Amino acid sequence: AAAILRAEASSGDRRLLVEAEIPTRGRLKAQLNRQRIARTSDLLDIVAVTVFTPDDLEIVKAGPGVRRSFLDDLAILVDSRNDAACRELERVLRQRSALLRQCNGRLDAQSELTLDIWDERLVTAGQHVDTMRCDLLTELLPGVQQAYGSLSRGGDEVGLQYDALWRGIGLADALKAARRTDLERGVTTIGPHRDDLVLWLNAMDARSTASQGEQRCLALALKLAGHRLATQRRGTAPVLLLDDVFSELDPNRSAALLVHLPPGQTVLTSAAALPPGTAPELLYRVEGGHVCAMVSP
Repeated sequence: AAAILRAEASSGDRRLLVEAEIPTRGRLKAQLNRQRIARTSDLLDIVAVTVFTPDDLEIVKAGPGVRRSFLDDLAILVDSRNDAACRELERVLRQRSALLRQCNGRLDAQSELTLDIWDERLVTAGQHVDTMRCDLLTELLPGVQQAYGSLSRGGDEVGLQYDALWRGIGLADALKAARRTDLERGVTTIGPHRDDLVLWLNAMDARSTASQGEQRCLALALKLAGHRLATQRRGTAPVLLLDDVFSELDPNRSAALLVHLPPGQTVLTSAAALPPGTAPELLYRVEGGHVCAMVSP
């Protein structure tokens, strides 16, 4: 069954009703004041939200695709116009890979010409996304270092590195070198869709060497730094939603998070008692999936 989300928001003197349908299959559908929104990314220009959940630990632990999605989602949050660049890269990759499958390992003159065209388009779209991601990391790094230092209360050194294997020779030459492999496999084997964001902690890969606590702290630092960057670039702070974050942090890091929460509206959810030092303006109790009561803070 599909899920329906509704929220009321305000922009200046304007009251907004935002509704979203999350289907079991297909794309999310959204409305603003009962009017259909063509692109769901347009919601970010209406109600911007930064979300941290326990699943965000996967940014550090999982494969490159999760980290690429983190970068692209943040780039769109920071500037919704970046959505067009990400969509164009996805479109070109789909078309190029479809052509590779149709070729069935062999190129005739017409297929070669068509593949050359898609290679040119992939170079243009890929370099655009590569620049977008690298510029974003340059802006993000100081915030990640600051947030991690505040949460860990230690002197650990944090580093971010965007790893693109094709950059040394350029994407155009890399695609030419990989063409035979691409034809054999029927997919595009090199490009920004295969790049990785490497997270360093004390000059070691955090994915394989950091402790569980350090990985949680780093994932949260990435989200908090992204939130601060979005606030700077947008001029207003997105709503910060921290979903059951205290279950993932030890008492010291929970206390540090409360002290260093950024300005703006923050929504905290917790399945257990809130840690000492929490001073919510509103407190709700939820049972059985329903808001049962507002409790005095």
